[in-house]
Amino acid sequence: MNSTVFEKTKYFIIDMDGTFYLGGEIIEGADRFIDKALATGRDFRFFTNNSSNNVEVCCEKLKKMGYPVSEDKIIISSHVTIDYLNKNHKGERVYLLGNERLTNDFIKGGINLVDEDPDIVVLGFDTTLTYEKINKAANYIAGGAVYIATHPDFNCPMANGFMPDTGSMIEMFAASTGKRPLVMGKPMTHTVDYITSLLGCQRDEIAFIGDRLATDIAIGADHGIPCALVLTGVTTTEEYETAGIPASVVAESLEALGEYI
Repeated sequence: MNSTVFEKTKYFIIDMDGTFYLGGEIIEGADRFIDKALATGRDFRFFTNNSSNNVEVCCEKLKKMGYPVSEDKIIISSHVTIDYLNKNHKGERVYLLGNERLTNDFIKGGINLVDEDPDIVVLGFDTTLTYEKINKAANYIAGGAVYIATHPDFNCPMANGFMPDTGSMIEMFAASTGKRPLVMGKPMTHTVDYITSLLGCQRDEIAFIGDRLATDIAIGADHGIPCALVLTGVTTTEEYETAGIPASVVAESLEALGEYI
């Protein structure tokens, strides 16, 4: 056991679905990992790539599971995207593919949303996507609009299977327009920069924990940041061993990961 892997860690950045909870229930012992982290003087934030949710929805879901947290404990890929737009495209006209929650977050974030002639197209996880929206966005992208996506996940797990997520829509628009977006969320550098700026810390003072290799583990592996894979979600031991995306630690669960802190 590498007991020094989290030696410098001040903040654990913890994935939600498949890592802290599954369905509508906290995974056994996951809350005890956070208790132990806090007891050792560390802190945590939950991070989800799912831009169809907002902070209020995430907090309410956790509260229903018996784990209430303050809104500042939740970070979403949409936050990274809004921050990027405000820093790099302030005031520019944005056509957003997003549901009501994402749209409201963009408005609250000061983003100039328009329906016609945008400078930028932002592809979020739009659970209200229509063919009309797809058609408009494709023509704007093909016409030269800056093109950004909130996160790269292909599928979002659901109680009865999965729903095609933003990554799947990226492939559809690529087939139609030949263009690919600048992607936010995990595992992208913009997310690392956003988190370290938000928390006022260095890269080696955060650690990512999650169940998805392509996002939760890749963001650590790609940026020299400690990362821990938990086997309570979508990734099996066999998949990890053949994927070539190295985690700092592999644990059966968040609770088992507590042995390292």
